[in-house]
Amino acid sequence: MEIGFWQQRWQEDQTGFHMSEVNEYLSRYWSAINAPGVSTQAPPSVFVPLCGKSLDLVWLAAQAGTVIGVECSEKAVTAFFEEQQLAMQSGTQGAFNCYTGANITLYQGDFFALDKAMLQDVSAVYDRASLVALPEAMRQRYIEKLADVLPQTVSILLISLEYDQQKMTGPPFSVSDDEVQRLYKPFFNVEQLEARDIIDNEPRFRDRGLDYMIERVYKIFR
Repeated sequence: MEIGFWQQRWQEDQTGFHMSEVNEYLSRYWSAINAPGVSTQAPPSVFVPLCGKSLDLVWLAAQAGTVIGVECSEKAVTAFFEEQQLAMQSGTQGAFNCYTGANITLYQGDFFALDKAMLQDVSAVYDRASLVALPEAMRQRYIEKLADVLPQTVSILLISLEYDQQKMTGPPFSVSDDEVQRLYKPFFNVEQLEARDIIDNEPRFRDRGLDYMIERVYKIFR
């Protein structure tokens, strides 16, 4: 699954993954992603991979010093600043188009082109829709890239989904607890914070044949 797939989804407004409100787990577990060694309640810089135009960016911007996102779709990035009525400045940085408004910086381009300098001040990461957006063949590479570009001291709030992949093809893709443990543990500590079946709240997925969908929340840190 390449960048072009997601760019096309945005161009065709096939954005069922976009949430119209702030994610409940973010506010509930915000304090849990304070990185070890960081004394402040507000991490100075938070990274949101594959961020789209998420309202979570606005919530995070009110809590943290700086929010950094990366997103492949230019339409999603510009729509975010327009919809939030944030004045922005644009330019380029390396392989990315760079958009900044208030304390939010969004890099438009390929996640795998990120370098360490761009994330050197990050102490927290919020991943609601990044890992589950990637097919199995790409997830190992994604984790290895995260481990490489993130600072040595960092915490990740990860939200994953698990369901019967034979009954529904992604995205969002099913990522089991076993896979989360296998992918992250070579580089990070993994702590599961919560797990619950949300299928009764997701009629669109039940209509596609699912009889369960487990949502899991993790604190992943080093």
